[in-house]
Amino acid sequence: MSIRQALLALLQQGPKYGFQLRAEFETRTGSTWPLNIGQVYTTLGRLERDDLVEPAGQDAEGHIYYRLTHGGRGEVQRWLQSPVDRGAPARDELAIKIALAAALPGVDARGIVRVQRLHTLRVLQNYTRLKAQASADEDLAWLLVLDSLVFQAEAEVRWLEQCEQRLARRAQAVETAGSSAAPAPAPAEQAEPGRVGG
Repeated sequence: MSIRQALLALLQQGPKYGFQLRAEFETRTGSTWPLNIGQVYTTLGRLERDDLVEPAGQDAEGHIYYRLTHGGRGEVQRWLQSPVDRGAPARDELAIKIALAAALPGVDARGIVRVQRLHTLRVLQNYTRLKAQASADEDLAWLLVLDSLVFQAEAEVRWLEQCEQRLARRAQAVETAGSSAAPAPAPAEQAEPGRVGG
């Protein structure tokens, strides 16, 4: 996520200082991605250095307001009108964990998948509850974020179900291969004709 672009977009509404930008960002996203205030001010400093924002005075408490420059307004428009490139996927800790678990001997990868699936279903229930509590008129930005989180959680549940099926098929194939490779039991000795017992 680009904090830089998000702050520029929020400044389109008018001049703001750092704490206002952080509060506005967290309100609109339901604090899903909390911002560190130091990160906000560091980003504002870089935006000023790049001539995308400029100081616009300060209030009685010494808060410095920032506003967009002409270049900053152009940057916001380019960002809003450009697709988000997902061509290079970010590292996914869960996918890495399951992939490694499946390759490590003695690790119950299916158990790891089941635990994660239950956790993700609980998270999905929480998002659904939050959606039911939100107001369609007052919380539009938050509802859009929640929709994204719900769809991601639903996709994760489906992916975990697929992982469990693949792991089960592999376990079955290994078991089948193991039983067919085991030596056949020796045939029982037959008694010679006319001879009883041993």
